[in-house]
Amino acid sequence: MLTRFLIAALVLLTACAPAPAPFTGPMTIGDADPVRFAGRQPSTFPVRGMDAARFQTRVDWERAKAVGIEFVFLKATEGGDLLDPMFQDHWRGAGRAGIKRGAYHFYYFCTSPEVQAQFFIRTAPKTRGSLPPVLDMEWNPFSPTCQRRPDATTVRNEMQRWLDIVTAHYGQRPIIYTTPGFYEDAELNRLKGYEFWLRTTAKTPSEAFPGQRWRFWQYTSTGTLPNTPGAIDINAFNGSRSDWDNWLDRRTVR
Repeated sequence: MLTRFLIAALVLLTACAPAPAPFTGPMTIGDADPVRFAGRQPSTFPVRGMDAARFQTRVDWERAKAVGIEFVFLKATEGGDLLDPMFQDHWRGAGRAGIKRGAYHFYYFCTSPEVQAQFFIRTAPKTRGSLPPVLDMEWNPFSPTCQRRPDATTVRNEMQRWLDIVTAHYGQRPIIYTTPGFYEDAELNRLKGYEFWLRTTAKTPSEAFPGQRWRFWQYTSTGTLPNTPGAIDINAFNGSRSDWDNWLDRRTVR
């Protein structure tokens, strides 16, 4: 009798439980504050993706994949000891959804590049099929602990030391992410042999980074995805779908 009573109670509680919240937001990759660019619109690129960090506390990866998110770059580390608290969750979630994933490191100018490279290597798994690692280079005027702004030659020297260590570990040359101001200050046009991921949300890459070839374009920080709260950085891959497939064949971690 007790068992039957408990079963009946559980059935009653289940029947009275509220239904799961419906998926919210448009069933597409959206933008809360879209920009009409002077050249080709980013929405016309056939392969698009996103990036995520601790600010994205909940991502519906299955829905993101369903509406066209094909790749994601996830913040793993910053400096020599700051682990992004959402990295592991994001890494597992994107992987389960079948989204191509890669990890990035936010550079800190008051810790040696060797220490930062080893910290990144300890954190970001060397997973077969993952995207190349990314080095995020930008000034951080809000840092309470580091206001160092090295000259352009020193910046590129430190970058190269990080890049060499990480390349040797993952077997792929990292991608360099940067902003227009940092790109100009550090004279990153002098860096040869690396692919660039460029942030420019008001101008096209050719306007904001004249003469610089690029692989990824972060074109908005006000993107929206269904059932994922908050603003999302959305990115475009520079190429056709066959270009994307060929790039993956050459550039994923083995």
